Amino acid sequence: MFVGRNISFYRPRPTAIALRSRIYRTVIAALLASTAAGLAGCSTAHVTTPARSATEQLLISTAADQAAERLAGRLAVKGSVYVDAAGVEGYDTKYAVSAVRDALLRHGAAMAETRDKAATIVELRVGALSVDSESSLLGIPSIDIPMPVSGTSSTPEISLFKKELTQGVAKIAATAYDRTSGTLVSSSGPQYGFSNRAEWVLLLMLSWDTNDLLPPDTRPDPKPWDD
Repeated sequence: MFVGRNISFYRPRPTAIALRSRIYRTVIAALLASTAAGLAGCSTAHVTTPARSATEQLLISTAADQAAERLAGRLAVKGSVYVDAAGVEGYDTKYAVSAVRDALLRHGAAMAETRDKAATIVELRVGALSVDSESSLLGIPSIDIPMPVSGTSSTPEISLFKKELTQGVAKIAATAYDRTSGTLVSSSGPQYGFSNRAEWVLLLMLSWDTNDLLPPDTRPDPKPWDD
């Protein structure tokens, strides 16, 4: 007598981690293939080689200019003035102090040569004078891959849309008091200044930047073919 048997083969289902890994590898391969097919060349721009770039300095100084102008308008001191910046420390503070002096002069004050010759002392304090950065990306970020010999390597970033925002921030305040009596003349309260530069990338190939650092037509277009 022949007895039939039903034989079934068990195939384990792929785990969720394996599925995500397979989808991720497929997407990377497709994007890299389309990028290689659509691009005929590439370019690299070196913005700066010093420790601090010109863009960073422009962001900070532009924010300081704005805060100094608001401070001078709020303080509204007249007559001979001595600016006391003994408590101001840090990078770019000399520029910020000079910006305050300039703004006070334009608002009607007169700079005294020494403290003893001034009718009013303006004591400065700087709460912030630096830059902040933030970034948003739609695409695949660069990933560090451990290598057995060289240590680590990184995959290229694939940006369908990317925005990098760098903002200069300044916070300056001042207290004006009578040199002889020490009584309060005026107080500005904290005054703020902001400057911005944003870099944009669209569909891997299109990139541009926007900023409020320079007036229009200030920076000439580079013409390397000119003598």
